[in-house]
Amino acid sequence: MEDLIRQLTRFHPWNEQERRDRDVILNCLKTCPDIFFRTNPTMHMSASAWVVNRHRDRVLMAYHNIYDSWSWLGGHADGDRNLLAVALREVREESGITGVRPVSEEIFSLEVLTVDGHEKRGVYVPSHLHLNVTYLLEADDREPLSVKPDENSAVAWFGLDEALSASSEPWFRERIYGKLNEKLKETAGKRTEAKYPIAK
Repeated sequence: MEDLIRQLTRFHPWNEQERRDRDVILNCLKTCPDIFFRTNPTMHMSASAWVVNRHRDRVLMAYHNIYDSWSWLGGHADGDRNLLAVALREVREESGITGVRPVSEEIFSLEVLTVDGHEKRGVYVPSHLHLNVTYLLEADDREPLSVKPDENSAVAWFGLDEALSASSEPWFRERIYGKLNEKLKETAGKRTEAKYPIAK
């Protein structure tokens, strides 16, 4: 947990949402019991992935059964304090892609997410919070895809703007996916500048 706290402390928030959500996550890590387990019914850690192709112009999404919407990939920590490993595992399980890798091992984004009460495998899950850490991952968009029937009904690549339009969740479109695309464009711009430095 100490390593995650160090990562969060050195993370540079993109906006006010990330700044305030980082404060919440850090406080919960230091004060809340069982924060990495679903046995904490109020809030627990999760990890998500913004999975892009090599050209950084497509993003991988799954049609999530519970939320009835195209969404990013990710899931619960379930005791694993290595959230990058959680994100990689969830992508492999939810999409069938095996060749996924981190663009960077640093945290890409932070979010405190509200989860409405829902039924899962016949059991009611009360409303709660996901204290979410997002990583930027890369995969080959030519690799075969497969669904994870208990969680999603489709997996597909979308153009960056198409990914926003595909989501039926307004808050995610406006506050999360749009932000991730903007951060991705900035990252791609820095990569181009490093490869082709401007002569002075």
